[in-house]
Amino acid sequence: MSTRAVLEVIALGPEDAVAAQAGGADRLELVTDMAADGLTPPVAVFSGIRAAVDIPLRVMLRKRDGFAAGDIGALVRAARELRAAGADAFVLGFLGEDGGPDLETVERLLAELDGCRWTFHRAIDHAADREALRKQLADLPGLDTYLTAGSADGVDVGLPTLVAEAARRGEPGYTQRLMVGGGLRLDHVPSLRAAGVDAFHIGGAARPDGWTAPVSTQAVREWRTALDGRPESRFPQPS
Repeated sequence: MSTRAVLEVIALGPEDAVAAQAGGADRLELVTDMAADGLTPPVAVFSGIRAAVDIPLRVMLRKRDGFAAGDIGALVRAARELRAAGADAFVLGFLGEDGGPDLETVERLLAELDGCRWTFHRAIDHAADREALRKQLADLPGLDTYLTAGSADGVDVGLPTLVAEAARRGEPGYTQRLMVGGGLRLDHVPSLRAAGVDAFHIGGAARPDGWTAPVSTQAVREWRTALDGRPESRFPQPS
């Protein structure tokens, strides 16, 4: 492939960040509490990671499990504190009770982010209408990426949707980068790359020993090799 694919890795702390960068990660998503699928990390964790690596970071803005915003004031304060500490890119996404995007919350946060780039995360996979959500968010400032598995049930189920959406890149509502993550495995990569997908997100796949263990440089390098189109090794992938 002529276009180098972006590899984003979840980092919980500086040790993860250093290992991921050494393995060839292009970008990190910073979170805490993976038992809740990733919440906003403390400012001190962001600062520690920022000091440890020089690749781009995107910081999660999410204070509770699920896709309802919860305490909007707490989210706004977190965004303000992270911006003050130097964070310049974020990950967020909230749904209302109707399954559509919670535009009130998103727009309040964007006012704090002041033009920063951001990813709308896997809330899209739980939306009542993916296409309607994309059209409602299309013109929001800074939105440059959707992180999606194509389905709430993961890439195995969502692969046809991902391929179809990749084919629409450039259409209204589809100008943002499609970053695939959520049950993603190495054997998904060839068909996704063939469809034109150029961004991939891994969490558990970077940790063969589970979430209680740090990121494995070797595992990240395995993904870098696969995305770059070189022969795959036989490093075991988690189920």
